[in-house]
Amino acid sequence: MANGSVYQLIEDCEATHKALYKFYAAVMIITVILALPLNASVLHLFIFKMKFWKSNSNHVFLFNLVLADILLLFSLPIKAYNYIQGERRNSNDAVCKAMLFMLFLNRGASIAFLTVTSIDRYFNVVHPGRKNLLKALKKSPHISIFIWLLLLPLTIPTMLKNFDCCNSHKSDGNQEDTLVKDVVDSLREAVFFTQIVIPFVILVYCTARIVNRLRKKTVGDRTKLRRAVFVVTSVMVVFSICFLPCAIARAVLLLARVEEWREASQDKAAVVFDGLMVLSYLDCLLDPLIYCFCSTKFKALYLSNYFPFLLKDGPLSLDSSTANASNPKRGNVI
Repeated sequence: MANGSVYQLIEDCEATHKALYKFYAAVMIITVILALPLNASVLHLFIFKMKFWKSNSNHVFLFNLVLADILLLFSLPIKAYNYIQGERRNSNDAVCKAMLFMLFLNRGASIAFLTVTSIDRYFNVVHPGRKNLLKALKKSPHISIFIWLLLLPLTIPTMLKNFDCCNSHKSDGNQEDTLVKDVVDSLREAVFFTQIVIPFVILVYCTARIVNRLRKKTVGDRTKLRRAVFVVTSVMVVFSICFLPCAIARAVLLLARVEEWREASQDKAAVVFDGLMVLSYLDCLLDPLIYCFCSTKFKALYLSNYFPFLLKDGPLSLDSSTANASNPKRGNVI
């Protein structure tokens, strides 16, 4: 009877470890408190100081990355409230679907723009003289708009209650699984894993090629190559900390359901998955590190506007930060 009760709680999306889920909620609340002003300040610089739409660099990609992070942060307080109430998802159907839409659209956008940023740096370093479509489009908003539009249909399979509760391919003896349900479940899981696995493979390739290029570079300016290595390495760190663990936990959870593990084991797998999903939201705090690695101008401008006491030469204007970006010997901002 006890095992049956645990199984029913899993199916009903009820938290079986309420104290632990309150801890998850606290982590999300702290993330919002720290990340929202940080990302808002970054957004302010991109719009009012750097005028990213006029830039000929990858600032357009970085702007979309911070926009995705901010939109994701707005969803977290509702998720935290549900966890405090002992619910793994919102009981209101419309709110539940809206939450899933926001979470997966903006998480997918965050992963996509991180990947595009690394690909852009890869072409600049490994194939600096070769013309490519990305290099031509990054000066306009077209590729960013395309990425957002491409992500919209990919969120449709995830806008289902049982995805949030990890009930794909469930083995409830009272419900006969149909071919249509199996197809929908498989499609939904394929979208989830594709958004993580394919970008990670691309990032590994870009990182390996850039590092190899740095090793072979014996003459010339190695500073640009080192910065490129920092960029792709930082993106790999974000993926390794935030996205890969939840993908692995999801795979284990699916195996637990398909192989019909004991209810207690399925419950533990679901709890671990929920916790690692909370960990994935920390990318909103880690992404600003990538902004600094990608753009020396951004780093100088951010310090000048919000932490001028860290600069030996005092606050910088946009022009002076640009000059410092091209002349590392001036000031202490790079």
